[in-house]
Amino acid sequence: MTRKILVTSALPYANGAIHLGHLVEYIQTDIWVRFQKMRGHECWYVCADDTHGTPIMLRAEKEGITPEALIQRVHGEHFRDFSGFQVGFDNYYSTHSDETRACANDIYGKLKAAGLIETRTIEQFYDPVKQMFLPDRFIKGECPKCHAKDQYGDNCEACGAAYAPTDLIEPYSAVSGAKPELRNSEHYFFKLSDPRCESFLRKYTSRDNGVLQPEAANKMQEWLGEPGENKLTDWDISRDAPYFGFEIPGAQGKYFYVWLDAPIGYMGSFRNLCGKKGLDFDEYFKPDSQAELYHFIGKDILYFHALFWPAELAHAGYRTPTKIFAHGFLTVDGAKMSKSRGTFITAESYLNTGLNPEWLRYYYAAKLSATMEDIDLNLEDFVARVNSDLVGKYVNIASRSAGFIAKRFNGQLAPAQADLPAIRAIQEAAERIAELYEAREFGKAMREVMLLTDAANQYVDSVKPWELAKQEGKEVELHAACTNALNLFRLLTVLLKPILPAVTAKVEKFFNIAPLGWADAQTLLAAGHAINPYEHLMTRIDPKLIEKLVDANKESLAPAPEQHSQQRHAEHQQKEVQAAAAETAYCTIDDFGKVDLRIAKIVDASHVEGADKLIRLQLDIGEEKPRQVFAGIKSAYDPATLVGRLTVMVANLAPRKMKFGLSEGMVLAASDPEGKTGGLYILSPDAGAQPGMRVK
Repeated sequence: MTRKILVTSALPYANGAIHLGHLVEYIQTDIWVRFQKMRGHECWYVCADDTHGTPIMLRAEKEGITPEALIQRVHGEHFRDFSGFQVGFDNYYSTHSDETRACANDIYGKLKAAGLIETRTIEQFYDPVKQMFLPDRFIKGECPKCHAKDQYGDNCEACGAAYAPTDLIEPYSAVSGAKPELRNSEHYFFKLSDPRCESFLRKYTSRDNGVLQPEAANKMQEWLGEPGENKLTDWDISRDAPYFGFEIPGAQGKYFYVWLDAPIGYMGSFRNLCGKKGLDFDEYFKPDSQAELYHFIGKDILYFHALFWPAELAHAGYRTPTKIFAHGFLTVDGAKMSKSRGTFITAESYLNTGLNPEWLRYYYAAKLSATMEDIDLNLEDFVARVNSDLVGKYVNIASRSAGFIAKRFNGQLAPAQADLPAIRAIQEAAERIAELYEAREFGKAMREVMLLTDAANQYVDSVKPWELAKQEGKEVELHAACTNALNLFRLLTVLLKPILPAVTAKVEKFFNIAPLGWADAQTLLAAGHAINPYEHLMTRIDPKLIEKLVDANKESLAPAPEQHSQQRHAEHQQKEVQAAAAETAYCTIDDFGKVDLRIAKIVDASHVEGADKLIRLQLDIGEEKPRQVFAGIKSAYDPATLVGRLTVMVANLAPRKMKFGLSEGMVLAASDPEGKTGGLYILSPDAGAQPGMRVK
């Protein structure tokens, strides 16, 4: 029976690059979706950039562009990276859309009509320096549950507890570092503690219901508490202006909290796809829908997806997810990803280094299971496993037999030996491997596939086509041996297609066949079938490429030698101002006085041909002609957005001769060496400053 399936991955936030940790989820989801499509099911895979909230607003402000311009640019970057790793979305959209706004307003209106929305005047943290109310994620402090330091204002990354930001111990603003003030503000709440929500969620998240993995269901019961002990708290779904998002209907200056409209973005993206494809949105989201809805997420956002989201849907008159699949985190070489070690690896840098994305797809698949356990990318093992399994075993079957068919038999196959044990083994295992794909037990599936690949290679080793080719009168045996080997290779390709779509496309072209479906694991190519000339399918990983990749990601920490800019970083601390660390050398007022800092107007900005990181700036500091300065800020800024801006430069730095020209100063920029802020930010003076003014 053909199933109707809608699949989503968590929405990446439009405030940073896609990295290899993100790709665990998108590759896992894509493999599962491709498998479903191979089975002949109607399966749609949608996603979108999560585009709202204060971080987007603040980053756009720092870059001197609108939030809309920022999210449009990041959308292009994200889609580029996902496409590079063969993640085949049917629709990759944005939460900043008319469709998402309409869905959010509809759900809000229905929850309000059901008596599940109420307003309250609350005390909320306010940043007196930035002059804005602080969203939960921009307040940090000590977790009130486990006392972990530097935790966010909505939930603890150490123990997973959710709480109100006012519960934090020693809170501080993550925007300015200032101690926040409590001020009154009217907010809107979704009454998650309502008995209707509690009753629904106890049943929905129970182990018996099967929506969640057992470990996730256990966590939900822990958060819910024992029957009669409702631990759920009402959910603050509003934020005060200034805020980039959707304004709440009938509530001027109040906006939906980003976590309200983010999952609704699944609906918005699918509604947009429905408009393109002529699909029936209600068929997938009506309460009695027979379609299946699956969410793939990281375990860190389980609270939002397994409690808030289904409670919203159920009480707004929509269907709830069929299942929610949570996965673990990625470690690299057994440790958390680290910029200092070069293991905080971006998707873009992986592709730019020349590494084949399907190497990573296979390695992740070989590690993934249906549990929430973390997986490790061991770079040495990555090289060894890919070279052994994909090149040494799988591709090797074709490379050792295809040439003889082209040279000796006019590219035509002989009759296949249907009762060959290695062929029968693959065909008998196909349904068992399909069950593993369905259950997301990709690691187990790959172990079975590689055992079958070993058996196929044993067959090739036993018939030795390279020796038959040297012997007279062995043409029939050679033809049969190579035909059997290629049929084995084709069957194995069927089993690997969800993981290796690009290689499979090459194989389909080589075999001169239509796209492979799962049922093709039970068929063989007919005698006389003509194949195309064989072209090499995959190379081995050169370990030097891995070294290059790690080095490339270490470079993002600090200026490369060609950069001529001053980078500064600031740590958000629990007090407004703290002294420098003991190991930091102090400078005297006389030392500081030697540095001539000037307000500079950027009168021109352009790319530097041949330089990966540099932008050429022409800076007006009140002199007869502008100064030329090379700044290593290309990763963070489009030159066109810089022209006309004011910044700060070191005016008395000795000129430096570079291969691109003379650099006559240095602009100041801030960055976080641990990657927490996600980029570089050139300094900007307050309104009223004029070019040439001295900073002192």
